[in-house]
Amino acid sequence: MRPLDLVRPGERLSVLCLGAHSDDIEIGAGGTILSLAASGADLDVHWCVATAGGGRAEEARASASAFLSGIEKATVEVGAFRDSYLPYEGAAVKAWVEAQKPRMKPDVVFTHQGNDAHQDHRLISELAWNAFRDSLILEYEIPKWDGDLGQPNAYFGIEPDMLSRKIALLEEHFGSQRSKDWFDEETFRSLARIRGMECRSRYAEAFYVRKMRLG
Repeated sequence: MRPLDLVRPGERLSVLCLGAHSDDIEIGAGGTILSLAASGADLDVHWCVATAGGGRAEEARASASAFLSGIEKATVEVGAFRDSYLPYEGAAVKAWVEAQKPRMKPDVVFTHQGNDAHQDHRLISELAWNAFRDSLILEYEIPKWDGDLGQPNAYFGIEPDMLSRKIALLEEHFGSQRSKDWFDEETFRSLARIRGMECRSRYAEAFYVRKMRLG
């Protein structure tokens, strides 16, 4: 399986990361982002988290800063919406997503997969498609008890050291999540191994691509 490079060393890539909650982007695409940051590409990253209540805003900013370390052009925005209630604040959330448009014209958008069982995740995915229809949208997956992992159709191979760094940063920055029985190294490493097996790589993160242009 021949990989298609998102970007090559020295090339510019504008990236928008959209997540409903403070750990979503890191779980779904953290290894990919760390790999892109280490690739030698000229990255411009705008990282947006819709809700980080209950004291999690500080976690969100610290984690984003760690994952974006080494990227000179990086901005972080954390919204103040209520966790689990995003669909009921739909108009305000849509305005917040639309407000990101003047800041950049992203080449790539990382966001939630559209069939995610969590209502907040689904809304953010829907709004990403509303607002950034001219960008390549890569929809990431979040493992959880709902059992909603599906059949992704795009993969980004992750080197073992990058996966280990992703897991270490998750454990370091999200103390609020450690009590959850699924939030541990075994979950993240196991899923990365399965997705890697599916694309002839040791480890990988998987994405859903509804539409893309080749050439």
